[in-house]
Amino acid sequence: MTYLVKHSAVRTLLRYIASGKISYRRGATPKNISPASTSLSSATPRHSGSRDDVSDPEKEEVGIAVTNIVDWSGPEDPSNPQNWPFYQKLTITAVLCFWTFALYVGSSIYTSSQQHVIEIFGVTHAEGALGIALYVLGYGAGSLLFSPLSEVPAIGRNPSYAVSGFFFVILCIPTALVNNYPGLMVLRFLLGFMCGPCLGIVGASFGDIWSPAPFCYSIALWSMAATAGPAMGPTLSSYAVKALGWRFSSWELLMISGPFYIMMVVFLPETSAPTILYYEAKRRREETGNMELVSQAELKQRDLHAGALLWDALVKPWVLNVKDPALGFTTLYLGLAYGIFYSFFESLPIVYPHDFGFSATSTGLVFLAVLPAGTIAFVIQYVYLKYRVFPALFSGSFGEVENHLLPGVLASPLMPIGLFIYAWTAREEGSHWVAPTIGFGLIIIGVYFIFQSILLYIPNIYPRYAASIFAANSLARSLLAFAAILIARPMFEKMGINGGVSFLAGLMVLCMFGIAAIYKWGKVLRMRSKFAVA
Repeated sequence: MTYLVKHSAVRTLLRYIASGKISYRRGATPKNISPASTSLSSATPRHSGSRDDVSDPEKEEVGIAVTNIVDWSGPEDPSNPQNWPFYQKLTITAVLCFWTFALYVGSSIYTSSQQHVIEIFGVTHAEGALGIALYVLGYGAGSLLFSPLSEVPAIGRNPSYAVSGFFFVILCIPTALVNNYPGLMVLRFLLGFMCGPCLGIVGASFGDIWSPAPFCYSIALWSMAATAGPAMGPTLSSYAVKALGWRFSSWELLMISGPFYIMMVVFLPETSAPTILYYEAKRRREETGNMELVSQAELKQRDLHAGALLWDALVKPWVLNVKDPALGFTTLYLGLAYGIFYSFFESLPIVYPHDFGFSATSTGLVFLAVLPAGTIAFVIQYVYLKYRVFPALFSGSFGEVENHLLPGVLASPLMPIGLFIYAWTAREEGSHWVAPTIGFGLIIIGVYFIFQSILLYIPNIYPRYAASIFAANSLARSLLAFAAILIARPMFEKMGINGGVSFLAGLMVLCMFGIAAIYKWGKVLRMRSKFAVA
């Protein structure tokens, strides 16, 4: 635990102010060895072993002798994040899951204040709904900025977490105090924008410290935290807003995020291996006077310009989505599933008060159905990974990478089934409120497995572009969720809950056949793709 605190964002900043130096070295000192071993971080897990990302001839071209490459002192180097003690890795995972929960709560915690905003500022329902829609749009846009920044060795992961988290906590204060509608909406968007690292680089942080098997578990746990956050928002704020006024939802967000932010900057160290080696090489140049000492990542990015970095982060993923139908479909599928999830923040306040006589505060409790549904899904995923996936991977009998999609294929019918149950049991007579709630729970389980299967599939077929694809995928999900929040209420008012939700179920039926097609013919598509690993 001492190392976590010593190399946390706070202690690193204080040490830099005092000495002007940054070092993440632990135990043995990394030595100059050949070949270089550390690759740039991505959203997929890495092993601690060596890999020739930059060949010996390339090193000679830039005038760097192979013996001047600063690398780990060996496979057991304690400074390598893959070799950190288990309890430290577990602490890092827990801290990032708690922080993710705090930020995702912020999207829906506003819903309890939405009606008050409409009445106080004299705006329409659609304008009031912008408070949650802009927040969701913001954290999709923010991920596009923070993802490429975290891949720069001189920056790493921690500055993105610390800086964005600081502004998030601070922005909660003016959001609670603002006295005009435009200012409130701008602040809600900025709050969402500061959530970017949770969407963009948490997966990369887990990949820094975990080997492939526990990495999958960490992503499964993180996904549960990311799902529980929006679900808990209405419950956490509804009673407080009723008693203390609409502004209290923002104060409550400050109370939730503030302690978790302090926990993060005190206990979260830098996990990026390229960043750790970058500063080790810099330290050794200063101590020895040998200016030829460089890290692997410095060689790789020596000729990398900002324009190229922005192209790979902002443009390349969309080119891949357009030219590769499998990737384009998975992006659309995840976006639609995400949008449908957020549409429930519009439909539940219509269904439960009108059809079942729930109060506004009681309606918020319905979102708690996400917790048992998410827990069931996580346990099933854990058992599936432990007893099916990893034994098959280790024995070499797993087969094609499309087999990662199997849980999504099997669970995909749960979304249309849940939507149809919700649509046709949400009526005033002849139905109990438990029925649509069960449908809602089935939808959550379906969404969870679809996300998990696709998140494991993409890095295996697009390893080179995985980080940028995930960032673009996050933006696509946010755009569709943004649209869903704004069009859901008008659609439900025009088509009714039965018709509107049934329409969404029909879209999920089409997607159900789409993911099955990729599972069956994905290998053929990969063979034809210019970008996928065949």
